[in-house]
Amino acid sequence: MRYGPLMRVWMLALVATLAAECTRAPSEDFPSRNAPAATTPPPAASGAVLPSVSPAAGGRCMQATPERPPAAVPPGAAAGCPVDPEGGPPKVPVVHVTFPEAKPPGSGVDAELVASPHDTERGLMYRKSMPEEHGMLFNLGSREEHPFWMHNTCIPLDLLYVDEDGFIVGILENAPTLNDAPRTVGCPSSYVLEMNAGWSRRHGVKAGQHMTIPAEAR
Repeated sequence: MRYGPLMRVWMLALVATLAAECTRAPSEDFPSRNAPAATTPPPAASGAVLPSVSPAAGGRCMQATPERPPAAVPPGAAAGCPVDPEGGPPKVPVVHVTFPEAKPPGSGVDAELVASPHDTERGLMYRKSMPEEHGMLFNLGSREEHPFWMHNTCIPLDLLYVDEDGFIVGILENAPTLNDAPRTVGCPSSYVLEMNAGWSRRHGVKAGQHMTIPAEAR
């Protein structure tokens, strides 16, 4: 889920509150909204690859996919998954994205397309399952570094950070469920594709490859 402008405003208010040594009720601008446990990304795991400028990528920032996968996340919905306060997922368009360099070539997923602030921040919250060849594509509207978190997100995911031309600048694999720590690959992107954890590695999709972006998502 997008760690968006609303959350940044909330954190600034929190800092001001602590400085004044007073208390303040949490923001109510989004259902079941809580402050993240950390305001900075967690330290890189042992063996993690840090982002760097890649000559092969035309001199742009890229976080290479490590040879070994990160620690596995238990499959299925996390225990304690909260009830959806809106009664179910929003009705959004579905687009098909493909990966020319995947295994087999042209593998792809049907992705729910979200772009509004509400749908972007909600993301895949409260879902207890998702079909294997399904995902969610975030059109973030700007090319910058986009931290995401797993607040109220009950299924483990892979997050693919994709530049405006479809270049994959980095992949966060096996993102932990119900986790409020903001995470990023450290490089600017225009899109993020969320899929079931392990999908990218099962299909040989890595940073430095490309994803086709349908016209409906631009």
